[in-house]
Amino acid sequence: MTIIELFQKLLRFKSLTPHDDGAFDFIEEYLGNTWTCLKVDMEGVKNRFYYKKFNENSQHLCFAGHIDVVPVGEGWPIDPFAAEVIDGVISARGAQDMKSGDAAFLYACKHAKNFNGTLSILMTSDEEGEGTYGTIKMLEHLKEINMIPNYAVVAEPTCEEVFGDAIKVGRRGSINGYLTIQGKQGHAAYPEKGINPVHQIAPIIEKIAGYDLDNGDEYFAPSKLVITDIRAGMQVTNVTPNKLDLMFNVRNSTNTKKEDVELYIQKIFGHLNYALRTTQGSYPFVTNKESKVVKAMENSIQEVLGIITKHSTAGGTSDARYFGAFGIEAIEFGVINDTIHSIGERTTVKEVEGLTKVFEDLIAKF
Repeated sequence: MTIIELFQKLLRFKSLTPHDDGAFDFIEEYLGNTWTCLKVDMEGVKNRFYYKKFNENSQHLCFAGHIDVVPVGEGWPIDPFAAEVIDGVISARGAQDMKSGDAAFLYACKHAKNFNGTLSILMTSDEEGEGTYGTIKMLEHLKEINMIPNYAVVAEPTCEEVFGDAIKVGRRGSINGYLTIQGKQGHAAYPEKGINPVHQIAPIIEKIAGYDLDNGDEYFAPSKLVITDIRAGMQVTNVTPNKLDLMFNVRNSTNTKKEDVELYIQKIFGHLNYALRTTQGSYPFVTNKESKVVKAMENSIQEVLGIITKHSTAGGTSDARYFGAFGIEAIEFGVINDTIHSIGERTTVKEVEGLTKVFEDLIAKF
């Protein structure tokens, strides 16, 4: 089975979150009996950890990914699960995010002749969903049985314009804020008798809208406070609102914590009758640029693709954040990410073959 045949096989599984549609049974059979499979299934989510110990060296490199995909949506000109090759392009749901990466590391690992330590593959069926019972649960299990990897490569699509132009060496966290300004409802004709929270917030909104909570650093852009929703009133013109609800998000770097956000809101809104609730769905991490896995990936990309890659921490969250939380030196590398989650999601045969060669080179020289 060629790498493209493997890729097509994975794409044809209708693995909508949190289902794998039989993909994991196929993968276990594909890898063969020289690989051991651990299973952690919870609340309808399937997690798999395949590993092969080549020798007694303590070095442990893990490739990671998710088999699940987002819903197809409407407007595809072709069957989104047919995965046909047309002029060197494969259009299918999950082509970029992230069955291209899955196929590349599965092929590279299966065909690895030797490795100085342990090679492993961690996959989940719930990355595109809440992720509550996904990768993190397998990592918790691996910690319990003393099998946590030293290094991880998450094969999410990372490249921006040219295949090979970017690896992710970290990710920002995500802090959500829910702010309520309490006023006093009144008649629009007698504004002095009420307390209008819209009027209260108007002079100070510029102090939070797009505000940078830190200055960023060599790894991260500034942690920016982004307003995502404001609403108040009863959709009538003669009643002033009783309260105002505002929602915001901060994609935070390692320089800003949830407590810092709360302190800033207190500073700006402390003179008003307000309530704030914050949640944090993911935490920032960064892998040092001198890490072995960073250097090895840089070298393999240059060797195979002839490109000097850059380091990035841009974008949303991924399961790489869980590896970082367990002290694993983690990076991400995959195909160009320009059509992820979109109608007509696609990638090229050339990119998938190139990604496989990069992973093969990485394994051989790590």
